[in-house]
Formats: sequence, structure tokens, C-alpha cells
Amino acid sequence: MLLIGFAGTLPGMAYGQGAGSAMESQSGKDMQMSMGTSGSEGMHMDMSMMRADSHAPLGVVGAETMMKGMWMVSYRYMRMEMEDNLIGTDDVTPEQIVTSVPNRFFGLPGQPPTLRVVPTEMGTDMHMFGAMYAPADRVTLMAMIPYLRRSMDHVTFAGPAGTTRLGTFTTRSSGFGDAKLMGLIGPWGTGNHRVHLNAGLSLPTGSIDEEDDVLAPTGARPTLRLPYPMQLGSGTFDLMPGVTYKGRSGSFGWGAQYMGTIRLGDNDEGYSLGDVHQATGWASYSWHPAVSASFRLTGRTQDSIDGIDPRIVAPVQTADPAFQGGDRVDLGFGLNFSGQSGTMRGLRAAVEFGLPVHQDLNGPQMKADWSLTAGVRYMF
Repeated sequence: MLLIGFAGTLPGMAYGQGAGSAMESQSGKDMQMSMGTSGSEGMHMDMSMMRADSHAPLGVVGAETMMKGMWMVSYRYMRMEMEDNLIGTDDVTPEQIVTSVPNRFFGLPGQPPTLRVVPTEMGTDMHMFGAMYAPADRVTLMAMIPYLRRSMDHVTFAGPAGTTRLGTFTTRSSGFGDAKLMGLIGPWGTGNHRVHLNAGLSLPTGSIDEEDDVLAPTGARPTLRLPYPMQLGSGTFDLMPGVTYKGRSGSFGWGAQYMGTIRLGDNDEGYSLGDVHQATGWASYSWHPAVSASFRLTGRTQDSIDGIDPRIVAPVQTADPAFQGGDRVDLGFGLNFSGQSGTMRGLRAAVEFGLPVHQDLNGPQMKADWSLTAGVRYMF
């Protein structure tokens, strides 16, 4: 499936920046972080660590490093909606799909020449739990594990041909997805500019053998293995390389990041999801130290699936490995809140709303409609 998240992918999480070796100024607002290694070589960057705009927007993964000895725990909730279908950049109706798109499984028992089942809407809920720890000033470690709930609505057309609608049905899957481990190396920089490297690994902890009941064109209701977008994981170990830049001046902040997902071979079912490459850039403005607003532009490309699961066989587009992936550009609008003192110090909350502005899909494929992400983080 294109983007769980996230868009992201994707769908990710934004993480807090600690201040274990920071020194507060007399005002209690400005902190000085030592970014250098132990020894004579070092640098310092003056930043107000409690400001809301000291963090990247919530949907940016691995954008925040911390100082030695700092911890952070986080929770993020994301809702993503997909609706209707595209072939490339063109909208298509279910009737157009079932009368014009060939069924790659035609010739197998019971398989019609064209597609006969079309997904019309999909919703994904993700609960992401995360933790970070910095064993050294230039090494921050992070771990994430998502819990997913997915549902997909379909319309089934009667018989091997024609546009008579037989009925509708919904499939569902839920469970833990793929866990992710990442090391953030750095940062390096001068003044109010810094950059760090991202080195991540995705672990195949999510299920790839989910099943549910479907409505076949014959009217039967068999239990089948669900198509690729409804599975909970990739089934493969995946490398996640990246690089992140951040800058700030006065009340304005900005940044950019590249992140990739590179599949390492096939999974146990004989396929691998497409590689993902994503670039994002953002700008923020803070009119008060406790509150900031952000704007983000994200471009993402994902390859189609390599290989095939021999148990995913159905006259529906989501069962065809070629009808996965594509290109997408999203806009994101966010708000960040940061506790400034007392018991709220170290507590951060954020929300981000995303809308696609361009989609070119390896179709037919459902198009993204919108996404909403909200989360809290606590540093100590």
C-alpha cells in the first residue's frame, strides 16, 4: 500500500531534543548545548530547548538528537483515509475498472478476464509507541513499535463480466506492525545550523498472513488471505538511511530531510514491498515560546512489489503486485506546544494535518484523501 503512514511515509514520529548538558541562562529560557565530542575539538549552539519550535513537525521521523544521558518516551496517533481510485493521475470509476483492467490471474480456476472487485474506501488507525536514549552526545538511539487497525470497503460486481453490482463488503486487520530501530549520528554544524545522519533498521514483526471473509462475484463468501495493503508488515528486514538538516533564526525555524526504505531480499511468502524514497522540507514560526505553527512539503516515491504471494489470488486490484506504489506530494500543517516550567517542563504535544496535492499511482489504486496525526512526548 502506498503510504501508511504514513506520509510518509508511510507513514513516522517526531522526537524530542534533550538538554542533558545544557546550561540555563538567568532568564531560564535560553540553553547552551554542547555539540562537540569530549576533547579540545567542539562547538556550541545556543538554542532555547524549551521552545515549541525547537522540534521538527510531528510527522518527521528521527529529526531530533539529544544530549548524553537524556531519555524520551512518546505516543503518537495517526488516522489516514483513502477514497476512490486513480490510474496514474486520472480518476476512474469502479465500472471503468471492471470493464477495462485485465485480471492477472485469468486462466486460473474461477478467475474472470477482468477485475470484478473494486476497493472504494480505506481507513488506517495507527498507535505508535516510541522511546529514545542518548548514550553519548553524538549518538541518540530510538525505537518504535506501531499498533495498526485497517479496514477496506469494496464493491463486488456480479459474474465474469458486466456492470451489475452484486453487493459490498468490508475486510479488516489489526495487530502490531514492523518495529523500527534507529541511530541518530551527530549533530554537526555552526551557529544555528546543524545536520545529523539517520541509520535505521525495520524489523519484520508485523503479520503478512492476515485473512478475512470476502464477497466473490459468484455470491460466495470465502475466507481468503488479504491483499498486500491490508497486511500489517513487510516481512523483510529493511534499511532506513537518511540525513536531516535543521536551522533557526529568531522566531523562524526550517529544516529538510531525506529518508529511504531499502528492502533486504524477499520475505517468507516470496515477495518484497517496493523501496521508498522520501524528501521533506518544513518551515515554522513561533509567536510565543510555548506555541509554534509549521508548514511542510513532502515528496515520496515507492516502487511496485517485487515477486508475488501465491496465496493472494483474487480479481481485485490490491492483489496485483504491479498495482502498488507510485509518486505523491503532500502538504502538512502543524501546531506544536511545549511546557515551559514546573510540572509541564519537558512535556510536548503536537498535531499535524496532511493533504495530498499530487498523486501519480501505479494504478488502478485508491488515492489518499487526508491524514491527521497527534502525539505527546516527555523528556527527562
